[in-house]
Amino acid sequence: MAYLILIVEDDSYIAKYIQSCLSIGGYRSETCSDGQTAVEKIQTGRYDLVLLDIMLPKLDGFEVMERIKGGETPVIFLTALQDVSSKVRGLKSGVDDYIVKPFEALELLARVDLVMKRYHKTETQHHYGKIQIDIEKHTVQNDGVEVSLTPKEFDVFIFFVQHQNIVITRERLLSAIWDDYFTGETRTVDTHVQQVRKKLNLQGQLITVPKYGYKLLGQGE
Repeated sequence: MAYLILIVEDDSYIAKYIQSCLSIGGYRSETCSDGQTAVEKIQTGRYDLVLLDIMLPKLDGFEVMERIKGGETPVIFLTALQDVSSKVRGLKSGVDDYIVKPFEALELLARVDLVMKRYHKTETQHHYGKIQIDIEKHTVQNDGVEVSLTPKEFDVFIFFVQHQNIVITRERLLSAIWDDYFTGETRTVDTHVQQVRKKLNLQGQLITVPKYGYKLLGQGE
């Protein structure tokens, strides 16, 4: 089941744009437009992540963080406030990241992916057809036979399994799998995807989408 993200944004156009960005990444989302409602929704514990504006009606983002202090739901500030004092105050309030508007969809998805990866380490077992993945042990078995993947190949495959039926661009894979200091070309992505496809016999499932990137078809597709 896809992760559920709460978008707290009082500008309906920006909220819709954020929802569109998240849907590209395979995330489900809900919206609300004021801080008081946000606190009530967050305290239900239904959400895997909150994208929180600072300048909101009723309660601003800083006040929301005060009300939910000690909660387990990760929060990313998405705000037009870019002065250093706001950033420092935001990070000290307990948020996991601080993104300044305007932002690109790729940047948002990369930051969301990183926070999700950090908070959902308990999900160590994944399956894709006859393929079994153990994240904790870093092993992959195909129909009971262990397959040797390099660390980056392993990460690439896990990323596709977690984003089935979503077209993933080469740039997004670079952002999600390789660190910010990686200076290589997108051919590195192509090489790793080709190796994953070959080693796991995914010729019919891990497909190339011309001019865009790659997609792992959902099981049963």
